Amino acid sequence: MKLKTNLLGKAYAFRDVKDVLAKANELKSGDQLAGIAAESAQERVAAKVVLANMLVCDVRNNPVVPYEDDEVTRIIQDDVNERIYDEIKNWTMAELREYILDDARTAADMQRLSRGLTSEVVAGVCKLMSNLDLMLGAKKAVVTAHCNTTVGLPGTFATRLQPNHPTDDPDGILASVMEGFAYGCGDAVLGLNPVDDSLASVDRILRMFHDFRNKWSIPTQICVLAHVTTQMEAVEKGAPSDLIFQSIAGSQLGNEAFGVTAQMLQDAKDLMASKGTSTGPNVMYFETGQGSELSSNAHHGADQVVMEARCYGLAKRFSPFLVNTVVGFIGPEYLYDSKQVTRAGLEDHFMGKLTGISMGCDACYTNHIKADQNDIENLAALLVAAGCNYVMGIPHGDDIMLMYQCTGYHEAESLRQLYGKTAIPEFEDWMVATGLIEAGTRKLTKRFGDASIFLS
Repeated sequence: MKLKTNLLGKAYAFRDVKDVLAKANELKSGDQLAGIAAESAQERVAAKVVLANMLVCDVRNNPVVPYEDDEVTRIIQDDVNERIYDEIKNWTMAELREYILDDARTAADMQRLSRGLTSEVVAGVCKLMSNLDLMLGAKKAVVTAHCNTTVGLPGTFATRLQPNHPTDDPDGILASVMEGFAYGCGDAVLGLNPVDDSLASVDRILRMFHDFRNKWSIPTQICVLAHVTTQMEAVEKGAPSDLIFQSIAGSQLGNEAFGVTAQMLQDAKDLMASKGTSTGPNVMYFETGQGSELSSNAHHGADQVVMEARCYGLAKRFSPFLVNTVVGFIGPEYLYDSKQVTRAGLEDHFMGKLTGISMGCDACYTNHIKADQNDIENLAALLVAAGCNYVMGIPHGDDIMLMYQCTGYHEAESLRQLYGKTAIPEFEDWMVATGLIEAGTRKLTKRFGDASIFLS
């Protein structure tokens, strides 16, 4: 394995595979903060040259966190299909890139390939791609999952209806729920981040969502994004829940900072199989985000793209219905501006789809980052073109509880019309039956966006 190269008359040598991966990454403020980024554009290109000539087995055999030290590494490595891996292990990383981008590649090819890759390999090939490459590669990887309905079907584009409220006021939450559904949002999931994540609060909100969904016969999934243990306790005590949520990290240390272990996630999945209210089999929902491991000093000296890819390798173990990266939420320390946020969103979506999970994106930013709403709409449009399964839907794109900005209720139908997409089929039928859109033509009716339809 060669760890050095000459570029324009200058020699570049790298310490190990982890160092190559870090320095081959596109510029990220988080990698600069960690002290592992390339010091110049020339060094970045040199690292990419070295990475492109590495074998797939070189990258797999050098995980950024040792197998014996980290349960995430063990899950990723143990879940590899060795027969498929043996077919590709002697490819260079450049050859893997060319395979993915080959025009002959089908969704079945991509699905099979995903079973032979580790997360470091997924991250490595990502670093060799332009933004357009990432979009094209992700679009080839069709991944569906079923809870009550099926997300990710070709020709569909879904949203999570996120009716967060700064005091968890039931009337305020329901007002946002009504408006969101009236705008055709919520086919992926109706899911709230609670201010009060106590058992009583989680139980109350789940029952409120369950009753509203059933009263109006809305074909979707419900979830409250409290800690996994609180949701489990609520389900054990009889609360209706279709999905169990948890934020996850790409290392065992990072997950410990979230108060989570792999066994805890397995217990949650098993509980939902026996006591959840959905048809399944995909009953888990995970959120991630570049930089989260560095923020808890759990990155082990690895770059944030690799650590993010490892989140997806962990998530895959639990066959999730939804996974989304909350790209841009942590702030400029990790993704400095709209250029970095856009790149990260496309990277994360590509890596999730190549890993073989149902991938969405919370295209977002905070007020102290160099981005604005147009930047986020640009990213959302790129993601839908790349085959993203879902994005967020929040009143006016402004989450008044979490204090960040992302995609609003209006964007969902605009993006569907722009790209000729529909909602998830059952939800699309519900929109027609409710009189929000016309059958066949998909033209918006006068009822579209009118939350008062739920007051009659």
